[in-house]
Amino acid sequence: MAMQLEGKVAAVTGAASGIGLASATAMVAAGARVVMVDRDEAALVSACERLGPAAMPLVIDLLVPESCAMLLPSVLAKAGQLDILYANAGCYVGGDLVDGDVAAIDRMLNLNVNAVIKNVHDVLPYMIDRGEGDILVTGSVAGHFPVPWEPVYSASKWAINCFVQTVRRQVKVHGIRVGAVSPGPVSSALLADWPEENLKKAKASGSLIEPSDIADAVMYMLTRPRNVTIRDMIVLPSAFDM
Repeated sequence: MAMQLEGKVAAVTGAASGIGLASATAMVAAGARVVMVDRDEAALVSACERLGPAAMPLVIDLLVPESCAMLLPSVLAKAGQLDILYANAGCYVGGDLVDGDVAAIDRMLNLNVNAVIKNVHDVLPYMIDRGEGDILVTGSVAGHFPVPWEPVYSASKWAINCFVQTVRRQVKVHGIRVGAVSPGPVSSALLADWPEENLKKAKASGSLIEPSDIADAVMYMLTRPRNVTIRDMIVLPSAFDM
């Protein structure tokens, strides 16, 4: 891969596994220094050791307000600048609402919506002062279509899609690009509660894509000329449709 991100610093949340890890790996390969943000210290340190000195671990629990607020100052302390924020961290609650656990719903909404809004809010003044920046958020195909088997998760992604598109309009005058990558079903930790047999069938039928497929989309969005913004990219398995 060409060194298209050479000289750039990215912060990626949820970077210890899945889409976050795949995207951080692609960014490092493209020449960026990447601050990998996650609460799983062991997995984070292991990933950074594999990727080399361009990958820097930052242990933050986005559900703890005091920890979440340390993202920007910690990134600047480690890397000296921030060009790209990829707010990828999230979790999943599916099933019928009547059977849902309220604590799990609160946790998901706080991570999928509130933490993303806080992270973007905190980096915007810095990027506005610099007159440039990229902010990407992991959405979902469930943020474009009302998915009846995951009403709360779908609602969280509709909310974040609205947030991305409205903030994009506010900050484009400052040279800041804001966009969302919206995956269909991805073979990642979000599917941890799927029965193994269902996972095997989905993979065999081509109904799942890999985190690296989403990382490819992220890299495409980041490497467009500055006069081009990819506001939203939906990435689906070829055998899947809604």
